[in-house]
Amino acid sequence: MDEEYDVIVLGTGLKECILSGLLSVDGLKVLHMDRNDYYGGESTSLNLIQLWKRFRGNDQAPAHLGSSRDYNVDMIPKFMMANGTLVRVLIHTDVTKYLYFKAVDGSFVFNKGKVHKVPATDMEALKSPLMGIFEKRRARKFFIYVQDYNESDPKTHEGMDLTRVTARELIAKFGLDDNTIDFIGHALALHRDDRYLNEPALDTVKRIKLYAESLARFQGGSPYIYPLYGLGELPQAFARLSAVYGGTYMLNKPECKVEFDDEGKVIGVTSEGETAKCKKVVCDPSYLPNKVRKVGRVARAIAIMSHPIPSTNDSHSVQIILPQKQLGRRSDMYLFCCSYSHNVAPKGKFIAFVSTDAETDHPETELKPGIDLLGPVDEIFFDIYDRYEPVNEPSLDNCFISTSYDATTHFETTVMDVLNMYTMITGKVLDLSVDLSAASAAEE
Repeated sequence: MDEEYDVIVLGTGLKECILSGLLSVDGLKVLHMDRNDYYGGESTSLNLIQLWKRFRGNDQAPAHLGSSRDYNVDMIPKFMMANGTLVRVLIHTDVTKYLYFKAVDGSFVFNKGKVHKVPATDMEALKSPLMGIFEKRRARKFFIYVQDYNESDPKTHEGMDLTRVTARELIAKFGLDDNTIDFIGHALALHRDDRYLNEPALDTVKRIKLYAESLARFQGGSPYIYPLYGLGELPQAFARLSAVYGGTYMLNKPECKVEFDDEGKVIGVTSEGETAKCKKVVCDPSYLPNKVRKVGRVARAIAIMSHPIPSTNDSHSVQIILPQKQLGRRSDMYLFCCSYSHNVAPKGKFIAFVSTDAETDHPETELKPGIDLLGPVDEIFFDIYDRYEPVNEPSLDNCFISTSYDATTHFETTVMDVLNMYTMITGKVLDLSVDLSAASAAEE
């Protein structure tokens, strides 16, 4: 322990593991510690007995649910966009050689009380029951504009500067109705509320392009991929990667107290009476509670079922987005379902999550619109957790703290936090121009 490190990382949550991997690959000397005796922190994966202990206070899971170790229930379940930033980061660090991905079957949206497949291309728009015949034609034109749009080729811009034109103005040009705007903004561009409508349209167009390109990549029913055995594989893959680059991982280290000098700059971390010196500390909010503030709460339900979610074409893995406007809420609700086909449950079992930013103290009532879509459940657990974000000034104290995980069921927000932290820590922007074929989805 009594050595000096460039960076000490506290907590083995997803964000911390990715950063530890990126910094190790950059040649920094990294020590990675966790007070828990398991990987993953908040974003850990639980087997059935652990799930029962956490939510029911005992380890007596009913026998009819099958073997405990066949379950890998992710506490922060999120799908990855096939061509998204996270996949690029995984390829950049070469951690993909330890992981197997499989395409996700379906991507759906809740609209006027029903679940519909999200149309992502001009051809799908023409087939979608979400729109009437005239709206379909308008939507098709919009999709063709987005597909052909190329930032560096003004001929494709149709006279609009998307760094100035707002998303609202762009959509108005194509005459799309509110209903269409709702699924484009929330289920394709993955915005979490409607603020984007008054912001430059370029971001929204890029997000829709990313969705369509990811969808085309594996010819599946969705743009998402997910690791076999769930996200719990990621922290462990990064631990292996870190070891290759000379990094050190230590689990089960009590207290992990961050030490500061007289000027308030970090100088090391103490555990069990030994202090490891360092120049910088990277951690999740739980390790430096006096440098973060509470910014909200996430309400979620975790259900174990014996069938796929109804109206999703029997998808064994699926995301359904319930846009805020459809529910009369301030923020979207998300439904995530995965099953034995991704090896996260025994044969015939499905695990579904419903999550949203909590607006009340009653998750059971608040999550009802999502839970109503599940059909019969074998077991269901409810939970609310607090979300924190850092309030410190890293240039003064050299502490780099991640933001708590949000309610979304995809990784785009999580990985932006990681990249911003990487730039703050190193002063560099991560080069993400990688060969995407290095992360292929496992064939059946």
